[in-house]
Amino acid sequence: MAVEILEPGLATSVQDLGRSGSYNVGIPPSGALDQFSARVANLLVGNNEGAAVLESPYLPPKLVFTTPTVVAVTGAAAEVKINGETAGAWEAIRVTEGDELTFGFVTSGARVYIAFAGGIDVPEVLGSRSTYSLGALGGYQGRNLRSGDVLPIGKAAAEYAPRIVPDKLRPVFGKQVELRIVLGLYDYRLTEEGLATLLDSDWQLTPVADRTGFRYSGPKLSFKDRIQPFGAGSDPSNIVDAGYPIGSIQVPSGSEPIILHRDAVSGGGYAMMGTVISTDLDLVGQCAPGTSTRLVSVDLGAALAARADRQRRLTAVRTALIA
Repeated sequence: MAVEILEPGLATSVQDLGRSGSYNVGIPPSGALDQFSARVANLLVGNNEGAAVLESPYLPPKLVFTTPTVVAVTGAAAEVKINGETAGAWEAIRVTEGDELTFGFVTSGARVYIAFAGGIDVPEVLGSRSTYSLGALGGYQGRNLRSGDVLPIGKAAAEYAPRIVPDKLRPVFGKQVELRIVLGLYDYRLTEEGLATLLDSDWQLTPVADRTGFRYSGPKLSFKDRIQPFGAGSDPSNIVDAGYPIGSIQVPSGSEPIILHRDAVSGGGYAMMGTVISTDLDLVGQCAPGTSTRLVSVDLGAALAARADRQRRLTAVRTALIA
C-alpha cells in the first residue's frame, strides 16, 4: 500500500530512531527529535518501535490513503481529522481507501508524529530510514516531502487493535520548561557571573529552531580573559576544534545559546558549556518559538536516573497498550 502527500505541511520528513556509527565521519544520527512520541506512535499501530514515521513541525501535512490501514498521531497537540471529522490523537485509527487525514493548528508542542501500520518502507541508508536533508540521504529521496509524493508502506505485522494511550501517560507541552544539563566540557571558560547567568536566566526560544539546533535569546554571558591558544579563533567562545555531543550548548560571542540537535555537525571550534541530558532532548524538540526555558544543572547520577524513569514510562505505555 501507499500514502500520497496532498499537502506536505512544513518540513515534513521521514524519521525513525536514527542511525548510529557514522557521527565520527560527520554524518549525524538524525531520527525523531521526540523519540518518545515516535516510539508510541509505532506501538499504537502494532509496529516495531523503530519503524519509520512522519515528523512534521508546526504545520502538519494533508494525506490520502490508497488502501485500508491503521494510523496513529502523537506528539504536539493538534486536532486530527479523517475526512473532515474529528478523530483521536494518541490512539489507533482505522482508515480506508480514499480517506484523507488532515489537521488543525498545533496548539501546544511543536512536532507531530504519524505512524502507519507496516511503517514507511523507504530504503535504509547506513542502517536507518531517517532523513538527513543537509546531506541529501535517507528518508524519501533524501529530502523533506512535497505535494504528490507517494510513500510506500510495509506489510502490517498485526491486525487492528483498539489501542489508546491513557491520558496520564501522555506528555504535556507548556510554554515554560526546564531542561536538565550536565555542565562541561568548557564551562570553566565562563566567569562566575557568566555561569550564574547561564543557569539563572529565562531563555526565550527564537524562531531559529530546527533539526540542526535551537537558538535562544537572553542576557549576554561573560568569559574569562585569556590568550587564545594556537588554532582557536578570536571569538572568546572559540576553542581548538572538538567533537560536539548531541544536545551540547554553544554560546558564540556569549550571546544566544544554541542547543545542537539530531542533525547537527559533529565537531567545530565553539566551547560547549553543557549538554542537555538525553531524556530532555525530546522536550527540546517539542518547544515552539517563544518558549521560556531554564537550564538546570544536574550530575551524571541524576541524568541516569532520568533515563531509567523514561524507560519505566515506556514500559507503562507498552503494558497499557497490550492490556
